[in-house]
Amino acid sequence: MARSREMVVFWFLLIALVVVVAAVALAVLGGGESAPLQDAAPELVADPLPAGRPVGWVDVQALRLPMVLRGYRMADVDDALDRLGAELAERDARIAELEAALAGSQATAVSGPGLFDDYSPQDAVPGPADGPAAGSASGPASGSAPEAESGPPVPSSPPAPSGPSEDGQP
Repeated sequence: MARSREMVVFWFLLIALVVVVAAVALAVLGGGESAPLQDAAPELVADPLPAGRPVGWVDVQALRLPMVLRGYRMADVDDALDRLGAELAERDARIAELEAALAGSQATAVSGPGLFDDYSPQDAVPGPADGPAAGSASGPASGSAPEAESGPPVPSSPPAPSGPSEDGQP
């Protein structure tokens, strides 16, 4: 009797196991009324780098790459690095082009014809003796007529320091 009881339990557990496996198989493979289990949608880059304008620091800072089982999706990382590399190469080329244009315009300005053609000694900045402080509002202090300039103005020596000298004397 014990032996028949053990056989009944064995067959019951075996049938229950077959029913559970069949139910799981039907649910996964799509048997019955419902459709099969859908594959999980792959995680995509939520906010990719903008395509219509240059990439800025804010774009790089906001970029979040999707995680997978062992790190990041290689295709997304490659796409982001390719885009950033292309942007940097484009900016480097533009900087080099602008630096070359600037160097060319500076060289033309320094060695160009007629650079000093319009210069005359009268255009020089007046020194302290030649400026308005040299005379009063009514004219020169000596009362004589101003003398005609015979050449370029001679720069005057800088004024002496008004403070005490190194040895302490005024």
